Amino acid sequence: MKNTNQDDNTVIAGRKPVQELLLDSPERIDLLYLQKGRQDKNFERTIERCKKHGIKYKIADKTEMGRVFSGNHQGIIARVAALPYAEFDEMLETFRDAPLPLLIVLDQVQDPGNIGVLARSLYALGGAGIVTAKHGGAFLGPAAVKASAGALTRLPVARVSNISQALDKAAELGISIYGAGISEDSSPAYTADLNLPAILVLGNEEKGIRFSVEKRCEKLIHIPFRRDFDSLNVAQAGAMLISEFARRLA
Repeated sequence: MKNTNQDDNTVIAGRKPVQELLLDSPERIDLLYLQKGRQDKNFERTIERCKKHGIKYKIADKTEMGRVFSGNHQGIIARVAALPYAEFDEMLETFRDAPLPLLIVLDQVQDPGNIGVLARSLYALGGAGIVTAKHGGAFLGPAAVKASAGALTRLPVARVSNISQALDKAAELGISIYGAGISEDSSPAYTADLNLPAILVLGNEEKGIRFSVEKRCEKLIHIPFRRDFDSLNVAQAGAMLISEFARRLA
């Protein structure tokens, strides 16, 4: 059984459909809901599969299950990504072929609308793809796809278990890694040395890039303001930084 709820999150419910999804496409599952009180063999087997594939799961009561899916869910519901995901290792091998060899790495960006807008800018300017974490970021469902005007269905998108480890792997391949942020040693984007191919890391809307991720960035860059102003939305700042990388190719 499949449904799209009021939050625009695509869900698949029922024992057989969800078990088939777990076996065939576990990477598509963003979150699995299991009804509290079920303790049969299938319940335990499902939890084992979630742990094996790194799938986030939640034990929910009957009321919450009903909010997620109003039909007969048989005690199990999967919230499913609207997108097929690319392999990060394959993206590292091929992203240099894009018109703009730039990958955007999202470190706990929460708003699917922001991700959609970023994808729209990145695709239009020839960018190579987006990388996000399996846990801790926004759900890339229909809301994100709609905000991207369809760009998310055309850009490669990869999900990784650990952002820091993914950046370490990119650094080993000689890929330049930049982070968006303001600090004492960050550089204005318009005068900074920017080398391509590259990765640009964008952080959480409120907290920015986590320290463990920032350590992997060889340089922090920021948009210089000419008026006293708090900050830009992550989608706005990201689009401006992407355009600066694109300008360097012109």
